[in-house]
Amino acid sequence: MSKRLCIIGLDCLTPQFLFGPWLAEMPHLRGLMDGGIHGNLVSTIPPITVPAWMAMMTSQDPGMLGIYGFRNRASHGYEDTFTVNATHVKAKTVWNHLSRNRLRSIVMGVPLTYPPRPLRGVMVCDFLTPGKDVVWTSPPELASRLDDWAGGEYIIDVRDFRNERKRETLDQIYRMTNARFQAFRRLLSLEDWDFAMMVEMGPDRLHHAFWRYADPAHRLYRPGNEFEDVIHRYYVHLDGQVGRVLQELPKDVSVIVVSDHGAQAMHGAVCINEWLIARGLLTLKRYPEGPTRLKADMIDWSRTRVWSEGGYYARIFLNVEGREPDGRIPAGELAAFKRDLKSELENLTDEAGRNIGTRVFLPEEVYRASNGTPPDMIVYLGNLDWRSAGMVGGRQIHVFENDTGPDDANHSQEGIFIWQGRGKPAAGAADRVSIYDVAPSILDYFGIATPGEMIGKVL
Repeated sequence: MSKRLCIIGLDCLTPQFLFGPWLAEMPHLRGLMDGGIHGNLVSTIPPITVPAWMAMMTSQDPGMLGIYGFRNRASHGYEDTFTVNATHVKAKTVWNHLSRNRLRSIVMGVPLTYPPRPLRGVMVCDFLTPGKDVVWTSPPELASRLDDWAGGEYIIDVRDFRNERKRETLDQIYRMTNARFQAFRRLLSLEDWDFAMMVEMGPDRLHHAFWRYADPAHRLYRPGNEFEDVIHRYYVHLDGQVGRVLQELPKDVSVIVVSDHGAQAMHGAVCINEWLIARGLLTLKRYPEGPTRLKADMIDWSRTRVWSEGGYYARIFLNVEGREPDGRIPAGELAAFKRDLKSELENLTDEAGRNIGTRVFLPEEVYRASNGTPPDMIVYLGNLDWRSAGMVGGRQIHVFENDTGPDDANHSQEGIFIWQGRGKPAAGAADRVSIYDVAPSILDYFGIATPGEMIGKVL
């Protein structure tokens, strides 16, 4: 019988929890670790769901993909942006290569697969699917069967997980997780497949909604709170779901469990555009009366050299003469300007004046290529201990309420990787695995040579 491989993707599953003391309560994941290799997975720069999963499945970095986050600049125009989807992914994925080699795939919930594109097999699209009134499966008729296979409702994503309705959110997360695993198991039993992969978003939603309740190091943690054990119990529940998938698989199927990045406590947010305003680098036509999201038409471009967008990291954009419509930084001064701004950003302090350890990355230094229109700088505020708040109007640099709703966790650079049936059983963790090594290793498992455009190595 030909080889088969099953991947269980768990978005944002984090090594400090999985590989920590809770592992003793997770016999199925522990068994997979004992039967192969495992360790931390080093994610993309930045460690964001989009583009991390697609970088994993193509072995191309964000610059090569030309995808730097959910929203990207389409050009150097101030308002020319787009929200990314599968049509923007030009690189070949693992299942594209498998299809060309007449191997069949099941692909469920992998980020950046909406709208569905042709493959040899079946596809259920990801959490960016706008709703069930569009074509979101391949073949299209598959969609009508998913609710039944899920045991009620196949949930594409949790609705509005940044809220104070914690019990409602927790219920949604469990229902989504259980439904996706149940539908995946049904597909495994009904379809003829060589490669099967699902991605569950539940861990990500749980971390963002409940981190403050579980982490004693979080500034809002209160011992004995009613949600203190929520993340712990969910990880144990996930182990049970993994175990049920394993029961569906023949013993000779190799299994990967992987996350795209990890999570960590978020201390607060730096209002990056307020910081730029204070330094005279960003000028507004009129300062708003209250906190509001920065929009291009609010900016006096004739007096602005830098602006930024918020998120789990900051994207810094420079207003360059001859590049942007009303550029103000002379091209000949650009290198020195970037050097000085990088130094200033790396010296950012908290509200008490302590350096927070910010890291600044330049696309031309960290990517093999910089396709599309990349940000000029990618900034990990406090090395991702702080998020970037893009709002203006609050007259504050440091804030401790998230500007997009309650959120207590940021993404961290390292996720998890387990591969049962690949390599010798490991008593301890393997060396760190690069996210770019996953795709070439999958192809090698099926006897397919690594394509020249892939940047990872075979594990």
